[in-house]
Amino acid sequence: MSDPHPARQAEREDKRSFLQKIIEFVHPGLDSKDELIEMLAQAEGNDVIGTEARVMLEGVIRMADRTASDIMVAAPRMDVLDINADFDELLVQVIRTAHSRFPVFDGERDNIVGILMTKDLLKLQRSPTLKLRALIRPVTFVPETKGLYDLLREFRGNRNHLSIVIDEFGSVAGLVTMEDVLEEIVGEIEDEFDIPTEDGDIFALADNTYRVAGDTLLERVQSFFEVDLTSAMEGEEFDTIGGLISHSMGYMPRRSEVWEFAGLRFVVLHVKGGAVRWFQVTRMDEALEGEAA
Repeated sequence: MSDPHPARQAEREDKRSFLQKIIEFVHPGLDSKDELIEMLAQAEGNDVIGTEARVMLEGVIRMADRTASDIMVAAPRMDVLDINADFDELLVQVIRTAHSRFPVFDGERDNIVGILMTKDLLKLQRSPTLKLRALIRPVTFVPETKGLYDLLREFRGNRNHLSIVIDEFGSVAGLVTMEDVLEEIVGEIEDEFDIPTEDGDIFALADNTYRVAGDTLLERVQSFFEVDLTSAMEGEEFDTIGGLISHSMGYMPRRSEVWEFAGLRFVVLHVKGGAVRWFQVTRMDEALEGEAA
């Protein structure tokens, strides 16, 4: 006797996930991928799927051709910790950069020996005799050419949310995190830096530096630090410190880049969504005193 519902039978037999079906569909090449993206746009226009669903599905599709090198933080811009540094030095860097985990190097920056979780650093404060080497966790190395699908699967499998990317010669090319991969699918993920502020904000830190939001009004920055930034405007008008610095540098600055003016040193801490979210600001006279000490 024939099955009265052959479509249901076929559905039961096809146990592939929706993601697997999409991957198999787009695998033949660029043309079919474009067609699928266009079909998703039509589905959104016909109210079959929502905008968020369409954006996520496009992200999944576009990931097919992307690799670790496409989304990594390049080696020169990596925030790393020296395994031979003392606790106070490590603490200052952790406070300044505010990451949850750091690559740790021994001797040269290219010699990454492990990963340190920020929460584990507190154990050194409670037990001064404890060595940093005992706290670092194994590090995972991946090639620049590793596909994002495989990378995400690896992150899920080993529960290590940060990997070091190496080039064809075995040198450190950068680092990539699980958040970087997920943002390719779902867009920007808000983190501890993404504090909603109306007119920006300024926070004093324990190491005599300051964290300043990129959308902080210029008037507030000038008043707080008692400086005059008008000569940096070159006759233009800017509302925020981020806008002024981007104009002065002539491009959108990247993480760790520096701008100095009026006795202040601005270091880019965090860039997201095409704008600088946070700067680390140091009074240059205090920085020179610290270096001399």
